[in-house]
Amino acid sequence: MKKVIAMLSSILLALSVVGCSSTKKSSTSSTDQYPLTLTHAFGTTTIEKEPKRVAAIGWENGDTPLALGIVPVGVSRSNYGAETKNHLHVWADQAFKKLGENNPVVFDDTDGWDYEAIAKTKPDVIIASYSGMTKEEYETLSKIAPVLPYKKNAWQTTWRDQTIENATALGKKKEGEELVKKTETLIKEKLSSYPDLKGKKSAFMWFSAEDLSKFYVYTLKDPRAAYLQDLSLEVPESIKSIDSKDFSLTVSREKASTFKDVELIVTYGDEALLKKMQSDPLLSQIPAIKNGAVVLLSSDSELAAGTTPSILSIPHNLDNYLKVINEAAKKA
Repeated sequence: MKKVIAMLSSILLALSVVGCSSTKKSSTSSTDQYPLTLTHAFGTTTIEKEPKRVAAIGWENGDTPLALGIVPVGVSRSNYGAETKNHLHVWADQAFKKLGENNPVVFDDTDGWDYEAIAKTKPDVIIASYSGMTKEEYETLSKIAPVLPYKKNAWQTTWRDQTIENATALGKKKEGEELVKKTETLIKEKLSSYPDLKGKKSAFMWFSAEDLSKFYVYTLKDPRAAYLQDLSLEVPESIKSIDSKDFSLTVSREKASTFKDVELIVTYGDEALLKKMQSDPLLSQIPAIKNGAVVLLSSDSELAAGTTPSILSIPHNLDNYLKVINEAAKKA
């Protein structure tokens, strides 16, 4: 850590004598009053003036400024699902190009934050409201610029909160709220074509074909599971009753019958995985598995990434997501 901090000090000293160019942004926007003091899991962060250079790290935090018409000076690599040649999800890449940026700076932080690369972008603020940032990482990043991590717990920020919290740090809380309302209206409009989805008891789970002795259930603290409610699906009592502070719960195969009220499952995998689960006498006690009412997400697909929603991924993936959920629901 001392080596990292020393490295950061030398970078920041160099940056202090380098002029800063402004982040591209839309011309029609309002700005909240500064300084802003934001409360989060590690304390408070004060942003003295409107950020001109925005770095976004963690899962799809860059989608918020992009949706607001602001081009981030750097964003995290997509890390999961289909990605473009710029190593971004297609919706983010398209947004960059729409705003005139064809070669965005992308941080390869698969194995940890690239502090040096982040510092080189000379950010005025670092947004990461949906991430797994630790306190130590927060303190290191704060030596580069003011940081906005998650409000309470790692990996437990909904798409609504992600959008509004990130937008607030940029002085665009009102615009962030408007984006959320617009997206909620879009979801409602699309759902009108799928009336049969309402009330289907659904859950987001994870299974491994290599080891079916246990599986993982995503709790309502996880944005993937929470998003299912936006799609008019009902939360089974077995999921509601989970008393956990975590976003997922490990369940042994012997307790599969606990989820006998789950009619539909969304999970990562393929038909081979489903057949293996259906042939298991314990897992097949879950109605969704027995009936084949399972949405299977290929790990290299756009939708696999889009099921963890963001303000840009929702409009891009919504039609496809509703279509595959509806197909699975027909078997429930």
